[in-house]
Amino acid sequence: MEPEELAGVLLEYLLQLDPNDNDGQLSRYNFMLLNTKGREDNLGKALMEAWIWLEREGLLAPEPDSHGGDWVYITRRGAALKNRSGVEAYRRANMLPKQLLHPSVSVKIWNTFLRGDYDTAVFQAFKEVEVAVRKASKLKPEDIGTDLMRKAFNPLSGPLTDMKAQKSEREALSALFAGAIGSYKNPSSHRHVPIEPQEAIEMIVLASHLLGIVDTRHKSPQATPPAKKR
Repeated sequence: MEPEELAGVLLEYLLQLDPNDNDGQLSRYNFMLLNTKGREDNLGKALMEAWIWLEREGLLAPEPDSHGGDWVYITRRGAALKNRSGVEAYRRANMLPKQLLHPSVSVKIWNTFLRGDYDTAVFQAFKEVEVAVRKASKLKPEDIGTDLMRKAFNPLSGPLTDMKAQKSEREALSALFAGAIGSYKNPSSHRHVPIEPQEAIEMIVLASHLLGIVDTRHKSPQATPPAKKR
């Protein structure tokens, strides 16, 4: 087990100790002495790595009156996690930068992501993109998926297209929206798509970025398309 995985098991064990009769196990030295004596050295090292991870994350903290000793207490944050499942959810939450997410994405996907349902979280994030694009561009309910994106960001006539931008840039943005929906939303809407946590984070952040663009185009009046020559 990795240190952060073993840390969940360790915290769950420490939380179950009787605070009035815990054999002094909320001391790094005492804990290691009681639980690793006579066992292979690698076990002690693995537990020490897990203990240090708990301290680094603020789930264990030094006792204020320990005078530089190694006595600790379980912090309020640590107690709130309750068990190894809580630690796992905490780890997932730290992986996803909530402060970078668009509000509508954060509301929709946060709990789903914490449960480890990554493909559903990605689908929900890009569904928010689709809904926002349709609403901002005032297109029809039957306009969906990549076709919706190409209409909304049509380089020559799209309601969300910035006609002041270079034509190549307009084409690129249209392709970006259509490609993102086609690659990340559509597959998840038809089948289970295995997604690693890091991949899911990158996709969700991209969805947030696209929503930010939609917000900007929706709030700012766009330049009118150039008049066609007769």
